Amino acid sequence: MQSTNKILMVRPSNFGFNSQTSANNAFQKEGFADNANEKATAEFDNFTAMLREAGVEVFVINDTPEPHTPDSVFPNNWFSTHEGGTLALYPMFAPNRRLERKEGVINFLKTNFKFKRVVDLTDFEEKGVFLEGTGSMILDRDNCIAFACRSQRTDEEVLEQFCDELEYDYLIFDACDSAGKPIYHTNVMMCIGTAFAVVCLDAVNDIDQREDLIGLIEESDKAVIEISLEQMEEFAGNMLEVRSKEGEPLLVMSARAKRALTDEQIAALEKHCKIIAPELETIENNGGGSARCMMAEIFA
Repeated sequence: MQSTNKILMVRPSNFGFNSQTSANNAFQKEGFADNANEKATAEFDNFTAMLREAGVEVFVINDTPEPHTPDSVFPNNWFSTHEGGTLALYPMFAPNRRLERKEGVINFLKTNFKFKRVVDLTDFEEKGVFLEGTGSMILDRDNCIAFACRSQRTDEEVLEQFCDELEYDYLIFDACDSAGKPIYHTNVMMCIGTAFAVVCLDAVNDIDQREDLIGLIEESDKAVIEISLEQMEEFAGNMLEVRSKEGEPLLVMSARAKRALTDEQIAALEKHCKIIAPELETIENNGGGSARCMMAEIFA
């Protein structure tokens, strides 16, 4: 299945601007740090309430004050789960993000879900190469394809190892923002749903790579919904398809992302999913991530 009705989220304890990640995350903005944790916690609580109201089963873990993990609200980067009972752990670029692999979260996962094996890629940190989970990769789970744009946080060697372990094929390509900087995480520029794909094709300057990307999506009979660079920079690519307990397809994005979309784009998406769009301004500005980054899917 492409989407699940179960997600895990981490309620922040010390959320704030992370200087260790800002060097290669152009989506982070300084100057929004006042009461950031208090505001982020309110945004988080509203977000989880909206998801539960829509019928999604949300498991919330409270972050711990120590060790200090300002980006713990984005758990999808350090672990992912997969049908058949696989838990994958990923190598993280920023040292303080590696601390997010807290024993309490891992114990919760292993206690509450039936994992038959753990694919641990964290040793790659010693080599200085990284793959930050479903931030670095967009997974077409139905067709076992991983899409990834190269960056300091997304290395092909680790991607290849992940795909070998989980029997995926992959497409790696280069993508840049409007300033010409590599996009730090693939999940800010594209989203794969059951029947559609949202993608910022303008970010892929190499024509051959762009055609490969379009072709691979269309081979899976998914409708391509294109967004602009300007929309991407408002987090319009940072979406995730989930399902209610009754099986209703839902597309989760931030209110900022939804405001950036045209009426035509919204109508195209609503052919496939009901849209859930919480306000996440504090988390977006300080953390440089949005709604998709906050949800770790549970397939177990």
